[in-house]
Order: sequence, then structure tokens, then C-alpha cells
Amino acid sequence: MVYEEILKTLEEENRLRSIPDTLGGIDLISNDYMGLGCRHSEFIEEFKERYGNPPMSASASRLLQRHQNEHNSLERMLDGLFGKKTLLVNSGYHANTGALSSLSVPGTLIVSDKLIHASMIDGIRLGHGDTARFAHNDMSTLKRILDKKASSYKQVIIATESVFSMDGDIAPLGELVEIKSRYPNVLLYVDEAHAFGVFGNRGLGLAEETGLMDDIDIIIVTLGKAAAGYGAFIASSPILHNYFLNCARSFIFSTALPPNVIAWDALMIEKLISMKEERRKLRMLSEWFREELETITGRKCQSKSQIIPVHAGSAEKAIEMATKLRESGIDALPIRRPTVAAGTERLRLSLSSELNKNDLERVIFALKSVE
Repeated sequence: MVYEEILKTLEEENRLRSIPDTLGGIDLISNDYMGLGCRHSEFIEEFKERYGNPPMSASASRLLQRHQNEHNSLERMLDGLFGKKTLLVNSGYHANTGALSSLSVPGTLIVSDKLIHASMIDGIRLGHGDTARFAHNDMSTLKRILDKKASSYKQVIIATESVFSMDGDIAPLGELVEIKSRYPNVLLYVDEAHAFGVFGNRGLGLAEETGLMDDIDIIIVTLGKAAAGYGAFIASSPILHNYFLNCARSFIFSTALPPNVIAWDALMIEKLISMKEERRKLRMLSEWFREELETITGRKCQSKSQIIPVHAGSAEKAIEMATKLRESGIDALPIRRPTVAAGTERLRLSLSSELNKNDLERVIFALKSVE
């Protein structure tokens, strides 16, 4: 069987994946950046007092659903926070595949950073429209593409992430906004999945931190990472909101998130926006850890966030490093092709405000023996 042959090849190339057992060491794997996920038991009683017992199933897509109270309430909260119209969807993957595929209509060009997330790539591919890519964070290449092609299209979408999920570096949002402003037909689309909760005074993301929220046309936010919930939302103008509601197939044809999940999301966002001290702590820990890592490796760390890669150079080496760390009581999983390009295999370390300097000193000590 051809599928068996593919699995065999993956195994031979050290790329065969499996769902890990429950882990118990220092957590450098999850996206629980603000520690809300591991503190969920603290909020159960408050949740029950405030929300009672919301339904555990929506039983239909949002357009057919009878019980909308929790969904409408959360969207109103998010509208106020972001100053945009928001539309809840089932996941970050649903948000990107639905939004980008629906935007790719005739007369539209989507220009994307080469290192955008797989969900964004899939959304662009599903649209079957015209596309172009620019080298990662290379604004000169982006300008050349727009100068050459923008006038030939009714609409151009620049698509990027704010914090990149594998390298932890950030997009130059200020330059992107300035470039966008030169063209009357260009919109800027930014996925804030790994910035929400971590950046900004209220944790709304890198757009908030840079003061550019109003200048970004479409913002994608995931609620299953720092917000310790589930789902995602698309924040945009009223016209685009109505467009996605009517044209994003992942929204139209998916059963809506259960009301009890949406109520939990609302509570977690309330907690998240007030966690200024935790954001400050995470930033300081991340800066210290990156500096220590540079001392070990002798290489400049490109990360500017809580996501910090430790490059291995091969799938075999990445697995070996992860295994040795686990033996030291540290949970870190290898990242391999196709998630990253061949030769750039790595450990992707995700720091959390729940960690402390002693934890990270243990990690640094262990990394010295596996580098």
C-alpha cells in the first residue's frame, strides 16, 4: 500500500510523528505563554457563578444555531477591545483557511511572507488565485513585487504573521503599514496567534504594542494559546466582517463552538488583559534566556519573543537533543520537515510566565551538554 510506503520513508528520515505521552518536566512545549492553562482550576468556581451551565454543544453552524448569547457577548467584548468587527471561528486554522481562501477572488493578488504558517499557506492555496511571495521579512522584495504588480489588480493582500511561530522573530509592522499606505488597493492581513496575550499593554498583540491596530485591515487571533481557551476570531472592518460571514466556507459550514467553550474564552480573555506583570516577567525571562543561549551556541538568536529555537541541523540530531533534555526533566519536542525546511530542524522552546529563572538555568545547563 502506498501509504505504508510513505510512513516507512518518514520513519527512515526520522520524521515519523506520534502523539507524545503526558509529560511532566519543565514545560517548553505548550503555547500556554501566560500560564493560564495550567491554572484553570483557580477559575472554575468563578466560571460557574458567572455563567451557570451553558450548553455543551451548539448543534449547528453559527448561521443556523439557536443559542447565540455567549457568542454575541464575546464578539461585543472583542469589538470593543480591537475597535473592529470580530467574527468567532472554530480555530486559527479555520480562520486562516476561511479568510484567505474567500479573499482570493478574481482580480486579487495575495502577497505573502515565505515563512507564514501552514494554515495561511493552505488558505491561499484553497483560493486558487494569483499569489506571490517575498523573502522572509524582506521589505525591499515586497516593494518590488508591489511596484511591478499592484496596479494590475483590483485588490492586493499582504499576508504575514506578527510573531513567527518557528523562529520567534517579529514582522516589521511599521514598515508594512507604511508600504501599504502607498497603494490605494492594498490591505494588510496579520496573524497574531503567538503575540496575543504576550505583547501590548492589554495583551492584544504586536499591533497594539506598536500602536498600529487601526492601520491593519485584518487581524487573526487564536484563543487556544495564551488565552487558554479554544477557537479564534477574525477582526476587520464592518464590510469585511459581513463578507467573511457570507463567504468564508470554514465559518459557514462548521458547527459552531459550544456555548460553554465561548463563555470560558470570555473569562480567560478578561484575566489575560489584566496580566501586565506576567507579560513583563515573560519578556525579561525571554531576553535573559536568549542571551544565555547565544553564549552557548556562539550564534545570534533571531527571536524577539518567547518562542526561541535551538537549531540542530538534522532531524536525527533534533530527536537526540529532545531525548537528552527529557532525561534531564525538560520537555522539548523536535521540529522537523515539513514544518521547517530541511537542514533547519530544531527544538522550538516556548517560554511561559509560569517559569522562573531557576527553571531556565536548568535548561541552559542541560543544553550545554547536548549542543
